[in-house]
Amino acid sequence: MSSSAGEPVKSALDPAVAARLKRDPAGLVAAIAQQYDTGEVLMLGWMDDEALHRTLTTGRCTYWSRSRQEYWVKGETSGHQQWVKSVALDCDGDAILVRVDQVGAACHTGDRTCFDAAILDAVTGDRAAVSSA
Repeated sequence: MSSSAGEPVKSALDPAVAARLKRDPAGLVAAIAQQYDTGEVLMLGWMDDEALHRTLTTGRCTYWSRSRQEYWVKGETSGHQQWVKSVALDCDGDAILVRVDQVGAACHTGDRTCFDAAILDAVTGDRAAVSSA
């Protein structure tokens, strides 16, 4: 990512953490925000090393906006803040789980979660129906 002047952003992210990240070609890692006390999945955002560093050191979620090409702190303009409770990398280092205390809506549409607008029809499984061999 680069600063508004086009210069690369030098991140202070712990090199041991940075070494574990598997970034996409744009240098980003998917970051899932989850309500810490209910487990509700709220949204998916994108972080680079600097956004992760800011999230780890400020107690507020910072993301990289792919459309605006800038950092944004969740709730900075809307008031719908995300207060960090814990941060974890998945086993492959290609996704981040941020457990947060969400104030208000997480989705830019004003919905509590980004995952309630289009529930898809799907056949559901029942493990009791699977016979043991």
